[in-house]
Amino acid sequence: MFKKYINKLENLIVWAQSKLTNKQFIFLSSVLVGISAAFAVIVLKTFAHWVFSFANYINGILKLSFINSILPIVGILLTVFVVKRVLGGTIEKGTSQILYAVAKKASILPKKQMYAQIITSSLTVGLGGSAGLESPIVITGAAFGSNFAQQFKLSYKDRTLLIGCGVAAGIAAAFNAPIAGVLFAIEVLLVDVSISAFTPIMIAAAAGALVSEIILDESILLNFKQQQVFDYHNIPFYVILGLFTGFISVYYARNFQRIEHFFTRLRFKPYKKALFGSSILAVIIFIFPTLFGEGYESIKTLSENDPGQLLENTLFSSFRNNSWALLLFIGFTMLLKVFATGITLSSGGNGGNFAPSLFLGSYTGFFFSKFINLTGLTQLPISNFTMVGMAGILSGLFHAPLTAIFLIAEITGGYNLMIPLMMVSSISFAVSKRFEKHSMDVKGLAKKGHAFTSNKDANILSTLDTAKIIQTDYLTISPDENLEKLVDLISNTNQVIFGVVNTKKELIGIVHFNDIREIIFNNFKVKYTMVKDIMTLPNEIIYPTDNMETVMNKFEISKTAFLPVLKNGKYFGFVSKSLALEAYRTKLKSMTIE
Repeated sequence: MFKKYINKLENLIVWAQSKLTNKQFIFLSSVLVGISAAFAVIVLKTFAHWVFSFANYINGILKLSFINSILPIVGILLTVFVVKRVLGGTIEKGTSQILYAVAKKASILPKKQMYAQIITSSLTVGLGGSAGLESPIVITGAAFGSNFAQQFKLSYKDRTLLIGCGVAAGIAAAFNAPIAGVLFAIEVLLVDVSISAFTPIMIAAAAGALVSEIILDESILLNFKQQQVFDYHNIPFYVILGLFTGFISVYYARNFQRIEHFFTRLRFKPYKKALFGSSILAVIIFIFPTLFGEGYESIKTLSENDPGQLLENTLFSSFRNNSWALLLFIGFTMLLKVFATGITLSSGGNGGNFAPSLFLGSYTGFFFSKFINLTGLTQLPISNFTMVGMAGILSGLFHAPLTAIFLIAEITGGYNLMIPLMMVSSISFAVSKRFEKHSMDVKGLAKKGHAFTSNKDANILSTLDTAKIIQTDYLTISPDENLEKLVDLISNTNQVIFGVVNTKKELIGIVHFNDIREIIFNNFKVKYTMVKDIMTLPNEIIYPTDNMETVMNKFEISKTAFLPVLKNGKYFGFVSKSLALEAYRTKLKSMTIE
């Protein structure tokens, strides 16, 4: 029955596609993708919130403080089971796969990503894994956009655009923050978007936020109503907070990578690795229960008048009213968050770093302002610093200052904090960028040579295959030939450059027509000059394994129009700079979203 309705809907969309212009159909598609992404958000968020509430209820009734430690073990083991038994044994994590799909796979994402992320992340995070749901939401939204475009045979440009629509709608629905959704899609994923492409992305974000607003309970979303007035006298402290969040971002990024490497090197089977990691996580959560799940409830508690509530039902509940004890608890939680999240994701769970960045940011902002207040130096508005700290860490980890600024502005219900948000986000970004060239999402791709960043030229060059522009049909000449042979070749071919090779096919030099122009019109010199006497050594050598960015750099250094290619130490062919530039222009045209 369900399949019957799906077929009817598809037929209706096909009919609409035949009646609408391509631009109109993209607008319709953006609405449908936005609604689909929003429903994915609703399923994920509702399940995670329900499990969190259930765990708290059990703790409140039975006083079983260890239940929060057991649930993450169950969640991670179940996630590994689903991956092995349902999803073919593998699942790609993190939004970097979207970047890779756009750059290298013509914006095609597997169909299983439309449900795989929902199932696995809801089990991991819903049952207490210390990670976030936003990354799975973003991947799911992108998969909806990509597969919708594939289903209705849309072009690469339109597939990429609908991926952006799914991403924007996912973030918009998750936070009821449509502007942040649009900015995240453009700032992090679609680095080359024309103004006209904003429209469908904005439509999708609005649709996602609207569905979320209508259906999703507001208590599930991260939002704040309490906010203190911005005081410009606190600007120096916001500057220091920007520096602080920048360094904390670097600390998080580097330690997260170390944890990933540690678990990658473990020679455990999946279930054993999951049990090992989740057991460590269970101990951490037992001592610091606020690390359970996404942690949004504790973020709200921090921004309220009684943050001491965080110590209730913990080993430190007797210090509930001790401000310094609370500060130490917050500080240790802040430092341990990267280990809780890293272990959750590396041991077999699924989730992302978006929510952890907000969690860490709120704790960082609270810790900083509370410490200043306790020293008696001044009295800072703790709730404001708690919120602005989130923008600092988000900007530092994802290198997305605009997204950070407007996300926090939207979820705080106003723009009164715009000035400190801009200051802290930009400073944190600058500090993080100084020590970490790539954001967390891009770092893994960059190490594999697949970086897809804000450098548009590098992005386009990364999609080109050097092997496809190597011309292997160029004629060669022996060094012991005289110029009569070379003149004959020039007269009967369109070549202007020749590789000089020995009997072993080893390149020992090159001859360019421009270098011998004067000689070939002198019959005596042509007859008695040997090729080896006028050949030159190439300034640069290209190898088939070189990426296109390396190739173009070699052209820039050599200042030549042709460069020889060696393969396994032998002459293989030539690469023409004009052919490389033509491939670049063709790709640029196909990748530009208009």
